[in-house]
Order: sequence, then C-alpha cells, then structure tokens
Amino acid sequence: MPPPTTAALHEALKDNFGYDSFRPLQEEIITALLANRDVVAILPTGAGKSICFQLPALLREGLTLVISPLIALMKDQVDALQSNGIAATFLNSSLSFEDRQMRTSGLDEGRYRLLYAAPERILSPGFIDSLKRWNVSAVAVDEAHCVSEWGHDFRPEYGQLSALRSAIPEVPFIALTATATEQVQDDLIAKLDLKDPALFNASFNRPNLSYTIIPKEKPVRQVYEFVSERKGEAGIVYLQSRKSTETLAAALQAEGILARPYHAGLEPEVRAAAQDAFLRDEVNIICATVAFGMGIDKPNVRYVIHSDLPKNIESYYQETGRAGRDGLPSDCLLLFSKGDLMRNLKFLDEMTDQRASATARRQMNQMVAYAESPLCRRVELLGYFGETHEEENCGGCDICLEPREDWNATVEAQKFLSCLIRIQQKSGFCLGMNHVAQVLTGANTEKIRKWGHNTITTYGIGTDHTRQEWTELGSQLVQQRLAALSNDNFQTVSISEAGQTFLKNRETLTLRRRPRAEGAKTSASVARSGSVACDEALFNQLREVRKRIADARSVPPYVIFGDLTLRHIARRYPESDADFLALPGVGSKKLADLGVDFLAEVKAWLASNPKQTFADEKPAPRTKPKMKNENGVSGTALESLELFKSGLDLAAIAAKRNLTRGTISSHIAKAVETGLIELSREEFLTAEEDTRIQKAADKHGFESVGVLHNALNKEISYEKLHFFRAFAKRKSEPS
Repeated sequence: MPPPTTAALHEALKDNFGYDSFRPLQEEIITALLANRDVVAILPTGAGKSICFQLPALLREGLTLVISPLIALMKDQVDALQSNGIAATFLNSSLSFEDRQMRTSGLDEGRYRLLYAAPERILSPGFIDSLKRWNVSAVAVDEAHCVSEWGHDFRPEYGQLSALRSAIPEVPFIALTATATEQVQDDLIAKLDLKDPALFNASFNRPNLSYTIIPKEKPVRQVYEFVSERKGEAGIVYLQSRKSTETLAAALQAEGILARPYHAGLEPEVRAAAQDAFLRDEVNIICATVAFGMGIDKPNVRYVIHSDLPKNIESYYQETGRAGRDGLPSDCLLLFSKGDLMRNLKFLDEMTDQRASATARRQMNQMVAYAESPLCRRVELLGYFGETHEEENCGGCDICLEPREDWNATVEAQKFLSCLIRIQQKSGFCLGMNHVAQVLTGANTEKIRKWGHNTITTYGIGTDHTRQEWTELGSQLVQQRLAALSNDNFQTVSISEAGQTFLKNRETLTLRRRPRAEGAKTSASVARSGSVACDEALFNQLREVRKRIADARSVPPYVIFGDLTLRHIARRYPESDADFLALPGVGSKKLADLGVDFLAEVKAWLASNPKQTFADEKPAPRTKPKMKNENGVSGTALESLELFKSGLDLAAIAAKRNLTRGTISSHIAKAVETGLIELSREEFLTAEEDTRIQKAADKHGFESVGVLHNALNKEISYEKLHFFRAFAKRKSEPS
C-alpha cells in the first residue's frame, strides 16, 4: 500500500478530527510511522501526541494497539474517538464478562481500528497470541517514560514489554512521552528494543502556561484566594499527603467551592467518582496527591497549583503540563517553603537503596535551586531539559512580569551571618533557617528560651524584616557561598569561610529581590494573554448546551467540544453547515452529529442579542520545533554549525542569526557532543575551570547547566558549562 500523500493526510485530519493543519512535528511523526519505522516522540502535554498514532490507524490495514498505564481513563479516550466516528475499544478489568466477550468477538471480526489496553493485560497469559490473531499492525506505547528506571514514574510492568516486541518483531512501535531526559530516551529505546527509531523531540516550551512561585505562608488561605479569583474554572491542586488533600478540599467546600480530594487511600469507587465529577465539569477542583493525573485528557484545566514542593523537576513539569492542554492561557502556581524539603528528605531515611536515595536527594536539591533562582522560570525549566530559550524575557512568569530589583544587602547579610556565629557560640551547634529568622525577629519560642538565644546580641535586631524575608535572604547567602547548609536531613545553616572573610573585610553585597515599594504586586496571578476573545455570555450559554448533551450521552463535556471550539463559535457566530465545518475541532462527523444543536443555539441567541465584533487575532508564536537529524542535532543547531565551520566566531554567528550568544554556544556544544565537529577542551575551558566544574558535576550531576551555574556561584558562564557538558557526554575524546 503506497504511503498517503500530504493532501490525503490533511484531508483525513480535518474529516476525522476537525483540524485544518497539523501541530509541529505531527505530520513528520505520522509519515515515519506509516513508513513502518519505529518512532520515539517526545512532545509536551497538549502538543497532540494521540493524533500521531490515531490518524495512522485510520490509514493502514489492521489494528493499532495502544498501551496506556491507567485503565480509569481508557473509556474517556475511546468515547472521544467514537464521537469522531472512529471504531475504537478497550479491554480492562472494569468490563463485565459479557462486555469482554462482545468486544473480543468484534476484534476477531476486525471491526476496530484501535484497541486500548494496560501493560498488565498485554502480559497476561494468552493475550499476545490473541494480538497476533487480531492482525496488530502498529503498537503505541503511551507515557513511555514509565519504561525506564531513570524516569520519574518507573513501572516494572512497562519494563517487561520487550516480550511483546519479541512476539511481533515486524510491527512498528511508537513510544510517546512528554518528559524524557536523554538518559531516559536511551533507556526506553533499549528496553523496548526499538530498531533505528526516528527521533522527534519538540520544544519543551509551553507558551500558553504562566509560572509563578511565591513564599508558602498560609497555604490554605493562599490557595483559596487564588481559586476564588477563578470561579467556575477547572484546576488541580497537588499536595504531598493524603490528609492534606482532604483538609484542603473540606476548607474549599466550606467556602462554597466545588472541590473533591483524590488519593490512593480512598476506596476505588470514591476515587472514580471524584475523577468522573471533575472530568464532567461537576466539580471544579481536585485536591490530589500525585496519584492523580497521568493520562488526564481534560483540555480545559485552567490552573495547576503545587501547595507542596514537588520531588523533582520532571514531575513538576509533567504536572504543570496538565493545565492548558487546549492551548488557551493557563496558570501554574508553586507555594515554596524549605520546610517541604526537610519533610521530603526525612522520607529518604526509610529507603534501603542508597543509589536511589542519592538520586532522589539530588533531584530534590535541583527542584529547590529552581524555586530559589532569580532567573526567568521558563529559561531555568527549559535549561533543565537541555533547551535554550531564545528570549531573555519570556513574558509569562513572575520573574519576567515582576522584575527583581537590585538592593544593597550588606547590613542585612552582616546581621544574618553574625547571628549564625552567636547561635553556634551559645549552644555549641547550628540550627535551621527558620530558627535563625525567629531569633533575628525576636520571637519568643520554647526553643529560643531553652537554648538561651534570647540573650545573644543578635536577638531581635531584624524586626524591620519579616521572617520570610530573612529566610529568603539566608537562601541567597547560601547561593552566594557565604553560608552553608548541612548535608543531613536537618539542613542546619552555618557561616562559611567566605562568609567569615566577608565580615572581616567589611565587604559589600548586592542581591536581587521582589520590589518592596508600596503597592507592589503580591498576587499569585500572572497576566494572561493569547486567549480567544469572544462573546462571553454566548460562550457560557454554549457550555450549558455542551453539558446537557454530554450528560445525555454519559461522556465528559470535552468529548463533545473543547473550550477552544466553543470560543470560536461564540466569536464567529456560524449560521450554516459550511461556517460550522470551518471551525477548529469540527470534522464531518461532528458536523453531522452536533451541528444542528449548536447552530440552533447561535440562531436563537442572535434573535435577541446583537453580534459583537473582535479585532483580528494573530496566532500566539510557537517555539520552533527541534527537528533532529540522525545524530539528534536540531536543524537550527546545524545552521549555526555550518557558520562556525566557515570561520565565524560565536559572537558573529549570534549577530548574523539574531540569536543570543548563549543559544549559539549550546548549538556548537551539541555538535561537539555528537561528534559532528572535533574541538579540544582547551579552546573553551582553562584547566582551573575544568577542575572546578568537574567537582561541582560530581556532586550535582551535569544534566542541568542551571544547577551547575548556581553551584559554582555563577562565576563560570553558561557558555563554558555547555561545552563542559558536551565534552563530558562525548563518547570519545578526539585523538
């Protein structure tokens, strides 16, 4: 069967899914899969991973098997396909014997194009033999990072899927995930036994998400204030403990907010009911542990709050990625407290696997470094995944929208460091950051009285600042290497040699902080931009129509239409079938099935309401996808490499391409790492710099140059760090 033409792919996309154009990399991935190649696709949440295997399933003979980790969501995924007229089914333990028999018969007769199943079922006795009988022609492994022990959500049953590959070696596999470091990518390729896979790695950037981090003070009150500004919008609040999910949900319910708890300790039917109510827009907020969320298809989650500190950056990225899957502006809020780190570290004491404990400890410290960094949240987040953000101001985080001010912190630093010395002299040991802040602000606690810290000269000398401001200053002094945290779980703070020199020489210190001027912005909100302007009253009316239809069909509202489609209806006021079919998210099946109801609603609305007009929209700029060659180097990096080979230096290339020098250095470093060009370390690093970076990398790893930059007191440039990492990861040094 010849591969479909580009025109045929676009026609199938519009007819079956209602979209006029592919998102970045979708068409290339689909083409590779239809050419029977194995594929690894790393696309951020909301980038349209599902279409990458669903559309090929409609264009080839046989059955496409989709391996999904959560049986609870298979029904909604299949419902969404069936609403588009696509023959799909699932097999899992939620079905009755009669239902399983009926679906098995349909599979025997070749009535389905897609089958969803969990890895446990794939590995059950006799199931692989059934797959051979059902003519499986492609396998999609969703949430593929679960295959790798290096991933943040490893699942042993995923690691056994090589048995499936052995049974059907000629069938192409596509592995899809939103988060995978290069180490995880290599591991999943090996574990799934993928043969020369085509690699597609899109930008990790989610332009529609805003990122905000604020000090955690009164978390219940802070969450309430945030969600009360977003009445009627769907959101997820992540917490670490089961009890805290129930406490917060109860507090929100007491204020009249529709919220439910969700954690692994609830009865299965209670969890299922909470999730179902959330998916069906009957509950606005889920207060959940990390047990909730993988595979959630709800596109209109408008915010994700982390009330407690995530355990690693990959989890944070994936969990925030559950907001704004429809591409509309959404918010990500993190309440940050060093106390959360302390609690997380205590859990590591119970781990018997020292290697796993060390990895978890390193990941937690990376998360703290991200939260405490004064740099753009997006730059830091993308930097962790090895991607350089080309704009210095992202326009979508609290750092960029509320720029920090420089301030002379000399006196405050002297007070803090002197307090560390006096505490240790008085009690003979060091204490934590919060205790130091309490001493400085003159608190009257039992511990202060017990250890006599109310009698030292620094007691109460910092009442002109809040405790939170003192702990933030303490964290910055640690970053500046003037103070040091202990490596144990108590995280006590002491003055360093550099700090002693600072006091002795009466040096000056300039730091950055949030503006303290009166009226300065303190809200957790970040300005949203890029939403689809529309007739808001009509939009709300259309939501009611959608909910009524969804309830009658026992499916979540987003299966009918997403918010993006409703907003375009309320903007364009379609009056004919042709108008309706031109809307994003409307294909021929949706037109035939739902066009009458929604066109009638628009007509009735216009009978008593005037049309509103809106300025022409310019689509939000998308980050250029990093399409890779066979060496894993993006096209834009190859362009920089060619200019470098022609004799231009980094500064000249940056000027010619209108990019930052840091971006160009990351391009050339990638070429070094993959062996596309042979350069020596001495061209970029002195021996002293190389030794210093190596020591920091031994302690912190070199996955994130941002973490290394902070660990080295920001004394070694990102450019040099990019090249150090490239030489370290290069398979062999040039002779």
